[in-house]
Amino acid sequence: MAVRKREDEVFGKTPSQPNAAGIDVGGSSHWVAVPARSCDESVREFGAMTEDLNAMAKWLLACGVDTVALESTGVYWIPVFEVLEQHGLKVWLVDARQMKYVPGRKSDVQDCQWLQKLMSQGFLRAAFRPDAEVCELRAVSRQRDILLKEQASWVQRMQKSLVQMNIQLTEVLSDVMGLTGELIIRDIVAGERDPKALARHRHSRVKASTEEIIKALTGNWRPEHLFVLQQSLGMYDDIARHLAECDTKLNAGLTDLGQKSVDLGKAPRSGSKQRKEYDMRQVLANWAGVDLTRINGLGLAAVTKILTEIGPDLSRFPTVKHFCSWLGLSPGTKISGGKVLSAKTKRSVNRVRQALKMAAMSLSHSDSALGAFYRRLCARMDKPSANTAVAHKLARMVYYMLTRGEEFVDQGQQRYEEQQLQRSIVALKRRAAALGFAITPVASGV
Repeated sequence: MAVRKREDEVFGKTPSQPNAAGIDVGGSSHWVAVPARSCDESVREFGAMTEDLNAMAKWLLACGVDTVALESTGVYWIPVFEVLEQHGLKVWLVDARQMKYVPGRKSDVQDCQWLQKLMSQGFLRAAFRPDAEVCELRAVSRQRDILLKEQASWVQRMQKSLVQMNIQLTEVLSDVMGLTGELIIRDIVAGERDPKALARHRHSRVKASTEEIIKALTGNWRPEHLFVLQQSLGMYDDIARHLAECDTKLNAGLTDLGQKSVDLGKAPRSGSKQRKEYDMRQVLANWAGVDLTRINGLGLAAVTKILTEIGPDLSRFPTVKHFCSWLGLSPGTKISGGKVLSAKTKRSVNRVRQALKMAAMSLSHSDSALGAFYRRLCARMDKPSANTAVAHKLARMVYYMLTRGEEFVDQGQQRYEEQQLQRSIVALKRRAAALGFAITPVASGV
């Protein structure tokens, strides 16, 4: 019995599912396997239409199936997952890499049968999928990210058109689509060609002088490049309109989910940019129950990305180690013969992981305890490794705040450095005692 238990721990086995079914998901059809005792025909093929998916769910219920395992194949699994879940079935989304290297499965029929066998014996683990309301926000948030990337690509096309006309706007402005740059480009598209008239849009904070901007705006006005510039600006504005719709949809969804009331302190004056950020922080804090923006490095954008991706409920992760492992931030455990071969983190495209690593990079010049921790790690290892380690620490803070409702309190850089000094002194004394020596502190006046 002890040997069996040890095997289950090693292979990560979950409780057996005797009434489980396996589905091999495809683009045009799905193969479904149920236990052989359930019916005469244990393997059936269903189409991809909604009517076929409903028929699949009814057949599974008729066969006494209560749990279904399906692979994450592209986006084809999403309608299957949702329809089966609507019929009351417990659906497990499993990673195809868990079954990748099993030989002898060369057809869809064998694939679904093998999936059903592994599921019934408890050798598969379900992937994390947030609640339905979080999935709705996640879809809007991801669409917003796509629009931002598309908008940035059209800004690059505008820059290319300007350079081809020898309008060196990038040499005098740090942001072409900032306040000054946008007004200049819109005037150019409207028909203005006089550099002096265009230079009047210079903002007082622009470092370049008016004369420098006039020189940069003196170029060769080619009609084909002006046409491309006009088209690019039109696409930029069109995407901006869709971005505004995404923001409205996202804010409305977040506001509906806010059930609690978290005090964030005194609100800024009405109508200011700080007030808008405060209102958004309040909405996120009401939903999560805690204000994650109090963690150094986690700004409003990072917290929005984290909550819209995973939601505030992390009960699916038994411990903080499971959560960090799912993010791909835990050190690897590639060990052979008692020797650690590699401790690198696995490659991952997890969006929460990316947001945490970006937040960790922003701590390089912070005077907080986390900033001091980041700089101490950079002195010991390369920056990418230090960035991953700090992101791991941020992930643990996020987990504890969301699961325990704890508030984050920054101890400050000075307090952190004092703690590190005391730890170094204790370690030195311990090592000196092991070697038969004693350490005596030097008087401060000497």
